[in-house]
Formats: sequence, structure tokens, C-alpha cells
Amino acid sequence: MLIRDLQWSDFDGILESYYHLYDERAAGEPIGISLFADRPTLGDEVTWFANLFRRSIQHELITVVAEEDGRPVGSCTIQPISASRDGELGHIGELGILVDHRYRGRGAGTALMIQALERARGQFEIVRLGVFADNTRAIELYRRLGFIPYGRLPRGIRRGDHYIDEEFMFLATASWTPPGTPNR
Repeated sequence: MLIRDLQWSDFDGILESYYHLYDERAAGEPIGISLFADRPTLGDEVTWFANLFRRSIQHELITVVAEEDGRPVGSCTIQPISASRDGELGHIGELGILVDHRYRGRGAGTALMIQALERARGQFEIVRLGVFADNTRAIELYRRLGFIPYGRLPRGIRRGDHYIDEEFMFLATASWTPPGTPNR
């Protein structure tokens, strides 16, 4: 599996993976990502991707893509939580990750996050994320990579008439080393 920078040609594969989440949710599958009430239009997604791509090539955020057999199968983005990198919150990045349903559990998420976190050093001092509290697989991955829980929002996500707690985690990039690195 190749981990690389975001490319303009990744749009169709990333869109397909994202749109499939809406099918998974409709089927009652326990996806660990919050979605809009309705699937965004193609136009909305073009606008979103164009902005993501522009900000990636301008080094305003970090986006890496997992590629297998010539197609994107996942992406990981770390973006500033503040509009101003010079502001008091400019040192904090927010991590988001998406892995195509056919590639989950095969190491794509781990590889994406390691590459994104390595690139985050020097750009962000802290990387934070929110995760569905019942997404134990993701929480185990985040802990294995060094993320530390710092809070929980009861009923933070409402999916239909069902509520899920949201757990918040962070990682300090200056002292972070990838798992398996000597002296960890």
C-alpha cells in the first residue's frame, strides 16, 4: 500500500468511499463517522474537494492518501482548528480519517495516521480528534499511536433517535515517535 500526497485525480475514489458511508448508515451498520442528514450533492463535494486540494498544495493542512492498485482507498487530514495559524490556537490540528469499507482492518488507517503525524511535527504541536465512544477499534488504534483521552461528551452524536458519546483525544507531536521506533 502506497501512502502519498493528495492528488487532483483522487476525487472520484474519495467521493465513492465517502458516499458509501451513507449507504452503510442507512443499512444500520455501525460507522464511526458523523455525517450530514442527507448525502451532499456532487456540486457540494466538488467544492469541498477543490478547497481541500488547494489548502493541501498551499501547505495550510496535511492530507495523505492510501493507494492500492492505482486507486485511493483512504485519506487522513490534519487541519488547523483556527482560521489563523498566527492565533492562539494555531498550534493545534484536528485529525480526520476515512478508509474505504473494503480496506478497513488491513492497515490503511495505521499507515495513513503515521504518515500524517510524521508530517504534522513542526507544523502542529498538538493533534486532537473526536471519536465515537463505541468505536473501540478506532480508539485502540489511536491509543496505540500515542493519543491520550482528555474528555467525553455524553450524547455528543445523534444518529436518528440513538445517541452516542463522543470521546476526545490528543497527541503532542514534539515527543511522538511512531510505534515500533526504538526508545519509545
